[in-house]
Amino acid sequence: MEKSRAAQAAGTSPDEFVIRPASAADAGVILQCLRAAFAPYRSQYTPQGYLDTVMTPDTLLQRLTSMTVLVAVNAQGHVVGTIGGAVVSSSEGHVRGMAVPPQWHGRGIAQRLLDAIEKHLAGRGCTRVSLDTTEPLQRAMRFYEKHGFQRTAKVTDFFGMPLIEYLKRL
Repeated sequence: MEKSRAAQAAGTSPDEFVIRPASAADAGVILQCLRAAFAPYRSQYTPQGYLDTVMTPDTLLQRLTSMTVLVAVNAQGHVVGTIGGAVVSSSEGHVRGMAVPPQWHGRGIAQRLLDAIEKHLAGRGCTRVSLDTTEPLQRAMRFYEKHGFQRTAKVTDFFGMPLIEYLKRL
């Protein structure tokens, strides 16, 4: 793969990226990332479920204040992935809002984001982490299972769609 001119000038590969905490200044690009990642599944979501997944500016700002949100930023400064996590009890963390746009799949971004949020939650005393996903996201389910998450028996309603819980011991 040929390096881009900007990456060559910076001495980095165009596939390199860093994980860092998100700020309110990142809100617009996080929303773009979420929309790009979930656009292929839009027709399989209820309208309310899709809106909750890709969020509005207001719900994203609420999330930025209520949990830790991380972003993956490539060598050109573009956000190429995001994930959120919060401590929900003395021993459990919860992952929410993981997204990597399709053009960035297969580059290790999702793995690094997941590792980073798990490390963050473990550092706050969590010994297990949960997440929820929906039926259309079969690729995501395989990813989570490959990385130690196990499907629980808990399935709840997510705006008229089944919401499936996964759990992992840290």
